[in-house]
Amino acid sequence: MAVNPEWRTVMRITRMVVPLLLAFPALAIGQAAMQPAGTPPTAEEVRKGMGIASQGDVRGQQDAVGFASKVDQMARVWDLSATPPAPERLGEAPDPGVAGVICPHDDYLFAGRVYRKTLPLVTAKTVVMIGVFHKYRRFGAHDVLVFDSYRAWRTPDGEARVSPLREELLGRLAGGDVVQDNTAHDSEHSLEALLFWLKHARADVEFVPVIVPAMGFDRMQALAGRLATALAELMDRRGWRLGRDVAVVISSDAVHYGDDFKYTSFGEGGVDAYVKAGDQDRRLLTGPLAGPVTTAKAEKFFTTCVNPLQPSEYRLTWCGRFSVPFGLLLLERTTAALGLPTPVGHPLAYGTSIGAPELPVKEIGMGATAPANLYHFVGYPAVAYTVGP
Repeated sequence: MAVNPEWRTVMRITRMVVPLLLAFPALAIGQAAMQPAGTPPTAEEVRKGMGIASQGDVRGQQDAVGFASKVDQMARVWDLSATPPAPERLGEAPDPGVAGVICPHDDYLFAGRVYRKTLPLVTAKTVVMIGVFHKYRRFGAHDVLVFDSYRAWRTPDGEARVSPLREELLGRLAGGDVVQDNTAHDSEHSLEALLFWLKHARADVEFVPVIVPAMGFDRMQALAGRLATALAELMDRRGWRLGRDVAVVISSDAVHYGDDFKYTSFGEGGVDAYVKAGDQDRRLLTGPLAGPVTTAKAEKFFTTCVNPLQPSEYRLTWCGRFSVPFGLLLLERTTAALGLPTPVGHPLAYGTSIGAPELPVKEIGMGATAPANLYHFVGYPAVAYTVGP
């Protein structure tokens, strides 16, 4: 499939650069996406902003500060993430081999313990990764699924191969439903953050990366249905099972709270705002994201986070406002196409950027890409999804 020449993305997400974030609060994650579309930067410009630039047919690394970039860093993060205190527990974790998860993608020193509770439950060799497309507005992206065309992605533990399943899926989808754009993926950090953990846990992991821009719920249902039909057909042909052979991994951080995020529903900040914002996240995790996955629940999450008549307008600053409902619809429709029971969500844990001591990774050359305090904090969701036999 040809790369759409109109699809070129911004340099790394604004909150990756702390000095700019502090100097220009309006550039925070929630509001950076609200800038009007301009002339998109070139692939060369985007790659200059990457921590490790893409080369040839191997995608590089957007963030080499908040995420590990060396094998010893990833090994150390993995070990540290298992140390106390554990993130707040929301329920019992199912056995490894789950069909899907929702996992955060923020800096490892803040969110590492939540990653550790979530991603080891994914043991399938092939993972369909559904990511946030933070900068979709900059180049007018909407109503399509954004794939890449790289052969592999760089990780701290070596190259992670993009599954041949990608090309077969693309071959079954209409041209108006998808686009392949390596520059879009170069600009985005929401999938690499999780991929590094999956690769560390299973060296032979293969994946299909997809990022989801703005779209209405009806369009989301249509795209999820068509992708699910294609995925189920290919799985059935191979004798693959959800959980055992294929899993769906959904990337999303929860609330982004603070004036520079333009989200202060419970006041400018402080303890009371922190408690109320966290409780609001927990209600989503134990409400529409829990139990049997249904279209109604996916839509409930969608309309909680965005204005359904204008999906680009935030109601609640979960950056996964599109990735989460799309990923849930994909899981529900894939199981239906395979004749399997409805997937069931199991809330696992919840954390925030100020809710636990930071992992001590600065001593190994990693750090934070944004401030974390009672006036600027981010929530971290963790949910696993299972299906019956």
